[in-house]
Amino acid sequence: MSAVSTPWPIVPLHEICHPKQWPTISQTAFLAEGYPVYGANGVIGYYSEFNHEKPTVLITCRGATCGTINLCAPKSYVTGNAMALDDLDETRVELRYLVRALQNGSLRKAISGTAQPQITREGLTVISIPLPPLAEQRRIAEVLDRAEALRAKRRAALAQLDTLTQSIFLDLFGDPTSAPKRWPERPFGEVCQTRLGKMLDQKQRTGNHLRPYLRNANVQWFRFDLSEVFEMDFDADDRERFIIRNGDLLICEGGEPGRCAIWRGEIAECYYQKALHCARPHATLANPDYLSWLLWFLVRRGGLSDHVTSATIAHLTGEKLAAMRIAVPPLGLQLEFARLLAKLERLKTKQRASLIELDSLFAVLQHRAFRGEM
Repeated sequence: MSAVSTPWPIVPLHEICHPKQWPTISQTAFLAEGYPVYGANGVIGYYSEFNHEKPTVLITCRGATCGTINLCAPKSYVTGNAMALDDLDETRVELRYLVRALQNGSLRKAISGTAQPQITREGLTVISIPLPPLAEQRRIAEVLDRAEALRAKRRAALAQLDTLTQSIFLDLFGDPTSAPKRWPERPFGEVCQTRLGKMLDQKQRTGNHLRPYLRNANVQWFRFDLSEVFEMDFDADDRERFIIRNGDLLICEGGEPGRCAIWRGEIAECYYQKALHCARPHATLANPDYLSWLLWFLVRRGGLSDHVTSATIAHLTGEKLAAMRIAVPPLGLQLEFARLLAKLERLKTKQRASLIELDSLFAVLQHRAFRGEM
């Protein structure tokens, strides 16, 4: 952060604290109750002793989350998976301000290693932060904390809407793994027309009929990640067999068998490879919204395990999927669920838009705060 234009002095981190990695504890020594033990990313257990009497800034110092900032509770045991910024000079720096200053991106240059990113005490010697007077530090921390609290409320609201969707499904249809409502059952292959996609052929990645196609990585729960879409050759016959139509359910065959999302025409013309099943519900029997949440509950609660073939990698074969018997409630009830789900999705869209605005505001506040412009 030393390159930032600021009216305040830029102070090396090691001048205001002493970074230290403490001994780790074997999980066999953990207790059901006691002082909280902090690992790389928060509390991982409880112990009979503590090594930090006061709240202390912790930096995740290895792995994919390297550089994440946490704040331990009073009377905690901090393990060596986090770098503790001990002996903080409270006459010069406010604890919450230090958290916000380090979250402003300054730690990136302290990370070393590629296969296994890490932060060492030596690496932290390159880190400096602007140090305004304590009163200004408290003001900056308070403003950013309030902005972060608003972001947290939006994220919590989105999570509650997801939970509400689950509750509505269970209220209307019951738990599909225990079938309390005893709906009539039919094989999945009778409820939907199903087909695995085209076999991936590296030789067909170039040709005269290149078209975008979906693979396992593109299908997430209830949504598609289209940040990276590949192309493959699909001739006229392929395009007839493997085109994805609006309302089709794309289901992962491997990876996380059963993970699915409903295609809403996100790409004008798109196809799919053999890692995916395309399920096209019969309009008189099933609604895709009902089927996608049915699969979510089956995967999450172990109801799909009897239908997955496990060798080195778990697979949901075309034969297993077609033969799997599922509950088929009245279509009117499924459509009522889809209507309620659409209403919740509109609320989620508003919450997401609000969160994006708050994220943008937070970024502006951060930018201005550490330049003395707030």
